[in-house]
Amino acid sequence: MNNLKIAFVPLARTTFDIPFAKEIADAAKNTLVSAPLDLVGPADLITDALGVEQAVQDLVGVEIDLVVIFQATFADSSMATALAEALDAPIFLWAVPEPLTGGRLRLNSLCGINLAGHALTRAGIFYGYVYIAPDDLSVLEKITVYARAGRACRTLQDAQLGRVGENPDGFETCLLRPAEIKNRFGLEVVQLHLQEDIFSKVRAVKPSCTQPIKDNLAQKVSNLDEMDADAVHGSLGTYHILQGIAKERDIQGFAIRCWPEFFTELGCAACGAMSMLSDEMIPCSCEADVNGTITQLILQSISGSQAFGTDMVSVDEERDALVLWHCGLAPLSMADPQSEKRVTVHSNRQLPLLMEFPLKPGRVTFARLSEATGDFVLAIGEGEIIRAPQSFSGTSGLIKFDQPAIDVLHTILGEGLEHHISITYGNYKEELIALASMLDLPLIHIS
Repeated sequence: MNNLKIAFVPLARTTFDIPFAKEIADAAKNTLVSAPLDLVGPADLITDALGVEQAVQDLVGVEIDLVVIFQATFADSSMATALAEALDAPIFLWAVPEPLTGGRLRLNSLCGINLAGHALTRAGIFYGYVYIAPDDLSVLEKITVYARAGRACRTLQDAQLGRVGENPDGFETCLLRPAEIKNRFGLEVVQLHLQEDIFSKVRAVKPSCTQPIKDNLAQKVSNLDEMDADAVHGSLGTYHILQGIAKERDIQGFAIRCWPEFFTELGCAACGAMSMLSDEMIPCSCEADVNGTITQLILQSISGSQAFGTDMVSVDEERDALVLWHCGLAPLSMADPQSEKRVTVHSNRQLPLLMEFPLKPGRVTFARLSEATGDFVLAIGEGEIIRAPQSFSGTSGLIKFDQPAIDVLHTILGEGLEHHISITYGNYKEELIALASMLDLPLIHIS
């Protein structure tokens, strides 16, 4: 994934100490350049409306993750508001302390972001902020958090997700409101049909097409040749067709009705195909769970690595952990390197292709875009995947929290959350909190 792109826009008023303002703006820019961030924006201080207009012209159309308005001196709110209204990216206000000399107030930077923040609040525009010295490297962490959240916002606005079939009966957790999703996030749901768009095309895929895919997968798992060849061909053909649809129609992820038709009509499981696509950063959810795929896309955009949608199926009382499991669609990149990576058949339907391994240990962030309340909310939390033998066949892992697992389960059940949550490796709770503010989403803290 590319570096985060930051627009750095320094504002000033000429009645203050401009040479000093230029010095601190350059110092702040040098701090940002020291991190793996791509900086764009004006080279000099902006001091009037014409400068703002030129900056907007230069930045409109650039894919920006965050606009950092650096208040080099006090200025009224008009320049900051004009930038925020013109640029389609979250706003971050930065003010700096200045020496208490007993003489002239050279910058008055803090009052500047105070004024700007009030104006943006009245206009209903979200912003983050910091009051910190221009050479203080701790600013990088906060700016990175907001930029990652900004990238997730931009990803949703530009995204298309493919919904293959419809959710099974009795799975209200996977119900869909496409118009509301479009209005709230900008994301488009593309409806695909199991028979015409998938099954008919998979049946036409020749073994010569899936053989290279099979050869590549055989280098990653230990027992592929033990599986029924026709069923494996069906699963790999599904992967091939979905990968092609994603490329041709610019679809960033799929929510797939994986049962019963894949088993009863195509004679194979969709799980292995979804695992392989998720490994390629095309996240997939089973049971046509669009909100689950949106959650995975959010986590993937923030973390820069794969995400996995899973059930919570049990409590391991001995280890005080929740058991995460799904049939076999976790990406292979999440496999514990100390365990064998295998493929297997579906536990109920006895057909391949499923991945089988325990999840690797490490800190994870989990989330769920939920509609349990009738409106969108974002449930978030963190935990630790601990190394343990597989709890069940397929892909599974144990997640341990900072509080008792049963308390976490009570929160999930008490809030009436959906049965799917999504995880990605790393600590990204602060990014999700920032994202929720950007999208005006209420938060539920699971842990």
